[in-house]
Amino acid sequence: MSKKCEKTIFLSDCQSFYASVEKATHPGLDNLPVVVAGDPARRSGIILAACPIAKGFGITTAQRLGEALQLCPNAIVMRPHMQRYIDVSLAITGIYEKYTDLVEIFSIDEQFLDVTGSLNHFGCTPDELAVMIQQKVAASMNIRIRVGIGPTKILAKQATDNFAKKNASGIFTLGKDDVERFLWPLSIDKMYGVGSRMTRHFVALGMTTIGHVAKTPLATLKQKFRARFGKQSDIQAEVMWRTANGLDDSPVTPGTFDIAPKSIGHAMTLPRDYLTVEEVDIVLLELTEEVCRDARSKGFTSGTVHVFCMCSPYDSPTGFSQQRKMPLNTNHTLKVYDSVRKIFRRNWNGLPVRKVGVTLGTLAEEDVTQLDLFEDVTKLRELDRVVDGIKDRFGNTAIIRASSLMKAGLATDRAGKIGGHYR
Repeated sequence: MSKKCEKTIFLSDCQSFYASVEKATHPGLDNLPVVVAGDPARRSGIILAACPIAKGFGITTAQRLGEALQLCPNAIVMRPHMQRYIDVSLAITGIYEKYTDLVEIFSIDEQFLDVTGSLNHFGCTPDELAVMIQQKVAASMNIRIRVGIGPTKILAKQATDNFAKKNASGIFTLGKDDVERFLWPLSIDKMYGVGSRMTRHFVALGMTTIGHVAKTPLATLKQKFRARFGKQSDIQAEVMWRTANGLDDSPVTPGTFDIAPKSIGHAMTLPRDYLTVEEVDIVLLELTEEVCRDARSKGFTSGTVHVFCMCSPYDSPTGFSQQRKMPLNTNHTLKVYDSVRKIFRRNWNGLPVRKVGVTLGTLAEEDVTQLDLFEDVTKLRELDRVVDGIKDRFGNTAIIRASSLMKAGLATDRAGKIGGHYR
């Protein structure tokens, strides 16, 4: 039984979530290799999820669809259905909430559960409760979950990623006393928050295992980070050191996504290289319209706009990421777009554009935004509200700019998608 002074936290993960949902929706696929992938005719044609059978052929997430089909020619390729995945994820949240009121959504297929107070209520051990929840989700949704158990969120997360996903039961406990034995011997790329680029930095510093980071005195690690990343890297060094040691004071917090956002943004990978500024202008206007509409729906205006651009070639991309302060806070599309165009023209190197993004920052409540003395802001807001209302009622393509009907326009295609994927 869990110690009274120590929390018991689960990190639940749905196995091959998108593929599992497709299999649950289409029972005839139970024993077949299933992958979920974007449009193979576009740059989005990569593997988003692969079921365990497909993974047995060597297929991996983020692999190009063509490469995956070479490994498994008989793989069943399913188009993503994002709204379905969201609905299933929320239904699983509802199941978790029957066992604890402390449930924090971490991603569409991962959730933290603080079950410290649930163990006495259900009269069971953490492992027994994890099995109960596994069985309930399997019976209700036909989806298998894996559960990492720990006294902190970071240990529960690393228990899931490194151990629960790889054992037959799908359950693993990583306590504070287990860190040195189980976590420290793992290679540094297995530590949460360490990607391929950070792995290279750690290797260059002579740190190839999680233990190397954990056993380095924090002051020494900060010095090493300053020498490599600059004076502002102290926080990053401490985060890495605490992660390696399993230290995490953050509670499981329901309603995490109810917190006001710090920024609102959208980005898209283009279906082909865009070669002219006129083509890119069309997409930038579409993105600006999306982010401004989101800002208006949430009641925010913005004081800064950030533009991201990635250019070809694919294997060695270039580009820029630049921000501009606007004269006044606004959420009016054309006012923001004026700044977006200026940023792009000032920074574009002329190479073919393959990905762009627009983000609004420095958000403020719309009701307390300073007005422009030289324009009828109220009239602009009313016009925006009318257009937004028509789109909300009749769909995103009920009103569309003429430029989006040109060959470079993507608004009609994106209107049927969530997060760049089909609903």
